[in-house]
Amino acid sequence: MRLYRTLLSVVLVFVALMTQVTMLARLGLPGAVPDLLLLTVLGLALVYGHTGGALVGFAAGLLADLAPPADHAVGRYALVLCVIGYAAGLTKPENGQHRSATVPMLVVAGGALTSTLLYAGVGALVGDTAARDVGLSSLLLTATLYDLLLAPFVVPLIMAAARRTEGDPLSGDGSGGGSDNPISWLGGAGTGLRPRAPRRSRYGKAAGVGQRSPLLSRSARNRAGRIKGVKRL
Repeated sequence: MRLYRTLLSVVLVFVALMTQVTMLARLGLPGAVPDLLLLTVLGLALVYGHTGGALVGFAAGLLADLAPPADHAVGRYALVLCVIGYAAGLTKPENGQHRSATVPMLVVAGGALTSTLLYAGVGALVGDTAARDVGLSSLLLTATLYDLLLAPFVVPLIMAAARRTEGDPLSGDGSGGGSDNPISWLGGAGTGLRPRAPRRSRYGKAAGVGQRSPLLSRSARNRAGRIKGVKRL
């Protein structure tokens, strides 16, 4: 990833993790905790694509594994967010921008469900039964609800900030050499505009291109007739 991508991702992930640990985790909400870190990874993955989403997800998850008061195995949440970031990045369209909010909201809902299931599944493999004790169905419902309620206030801001490091996704890569050429703008070359055709006269030929005006031709003939009459005299 480029330097600006990396710096922006580090700042956003750090702010999201600190906000989640110091504020959201202390709200005492029933069931799950609103996962601001997950929403940040999803927002970046929707702009950066599957490769950037996987890298950001792994780094964010590893930071969450090491940050207190984490009490689970290191690498558990890193694996979950890496998979989620990769899958979310696959939904990035070719032009780089979603036309509506439907796909990002579906990605958020799917990410909340999948991350909870993956986290519980990996925990079951390593002997962590905390999710089973709380109730997996309750965690799935509350995690999806909290993330969907928080997503409209977080994901659009994350995506807007990420697009500033990407440039305008609709402008293309600048190749082709036609958009910045003043001749192409004025003359229509390479822009789909045809140059204006010369105006045609009633005699079937283009006016002003190798064609005499009818009035000029008539006066010239009259002048030539008078000259011939003088010579005959």
